[in-house]
Amino acid sequence: MRLTIDTERRTITVAQGATTEEYPLDSPEAFRFITEHWLTVGWTQKYTYGFTWLGRPIIQLPEDLVRIQELIYRVQPDVILETGVAHGGSLIFYASLCKALDRGRVIGIDIEIRPHNRRAITEHPLARYITLIEGSSIDPVTVAEARRQIRPGERVLVILDSCHTKAHVRAELEAYSPLVGPGSYIVATDGIMAAVAGRPGSKPGWEWDNPAEAAREFAAAHPQFRIEEPGFLFNEGKIQHYVTHWPSAYLRRTA
Repeated sequence: MRLTIDTERRTITVAQGATTEEYPLDSPEAFRFITEHWLTVGWTQKYTYGFTWLGRPIIQLPEDLVRIQELIYRVQPDVILETGVAHGGSLIFYASLCKALDRGRVIGIDIEIRPHNRRAITEHPLARYITLIEGSSIDPVTVAEARRQIRPGERVLVILDSCHTKAHVRAELEAYSPLVGPGSYIVATDGIMAAVAGRPGSKPGWEWDNPAEAAREFAAAHPQFRIEEPGFLFNEGKIQHYVTHWPSAYLRRTA
């Protein structure tokens, strides 16, 4: 694809193979093409590595955080389980939502929780909302410990953000989807890997070896789940698509 932006004529020209289309620069179509390119460049330049939440680094696209907070408000989970801890920013983010809603707690799972990150999380003012489990997220012992932390009848929302290979995410989906009841979600983050395949910092095979492929494969094999992007609850603008690192991420349990 070739994008040509003419700021004098205020047009954007999109050339794909033998097809060339031109749109006004002030149009939803122009916004879509520009943001798609912005997302992939931002990924290679580690744009998401420049944000914190209540003092902890949170390596997420702000648009995705705003969207998932609205989903959490709608689902009202008793437990938010996240695989992948890193610096703990996401756990603190979800814990702050639990405090704001006066409902819920957070479980964070990681194969290695580094001592300085563990200390920062356990000493944080929101630490009482967070339980940490160290171990591979697909190890049966780890999964069993996570299940033990959940009480009968609790509503669980699961966010997968650890190892992003298709095989690992598919195994996580199989392991943690039974915790998700009807109306709640399991979210396989960072499917943008397919869009940045071949770019600096990517790895061979990302066009198929990514969380979005795992989610689509899982949904095809489990009819009680379907990929369902949470809709706009408020939108007086003209943009109808999402700016996200998490395409095809949201698996809603319907039955």
